[in-house]
Amino acid sequence: MPTSLNLPTRLREVLLNGKWIANTNFKDQIESITWEQATQKVSDLNTIALLTFHINYYQKGILNVLNGGSLDIKDKYSFDAPEIKSEADWKTLVDDFIKNAEQFADKVEQIPDSKFDEAFVDEKYGTYLRNLDGFIEHTYYHLGQISLIRKMVLLKLSTHN
Repeated sequence: MPTSLNLPTRLREVLLNGKWIANTNFKDQIESITWEQATQKVSDLNTIALLTFHINYYQKGILNVLNGGSLDIKDKYSFDAPEIKSEADWKTLVDDFIKNAEQFADKVEQIPDSKFDEAFVDEKYGTYLRNLDGFIEHTYYHLGQISLIRKMVLLKLSTHN
């Protein structure tokens, strides 16, 4: 299977509609909770809202490159999320995440196979394939965290009621 067919499928699986690897996906996890649950702190773990912002930050940064722009993201800013103070704030983040995920997968689908072996912005960052594959792995890592944090938050809230 050509890379251009496999990567968009894998992106959609982890971000939007997959059940194969993790039996869930980002969209399912973040659409099914309230803003209070998304911002609920569990011990010293990141919140679901912060992890959603984090993945969306990278997603938007890579999408900008795929759209012909520059690579403007920096790791040190990837957790600089605005505070979520209401359901409207949470919905805005979730909607932005989903919109970007759909555009990201669509854009990757348009990349010719020959481009995947080319340098991503600069040779020091590796190839397009390495970066896109790395994004998928990074997203699964945080999806696992979100899934566990969500279970802890829901359990914590159910024991207080």
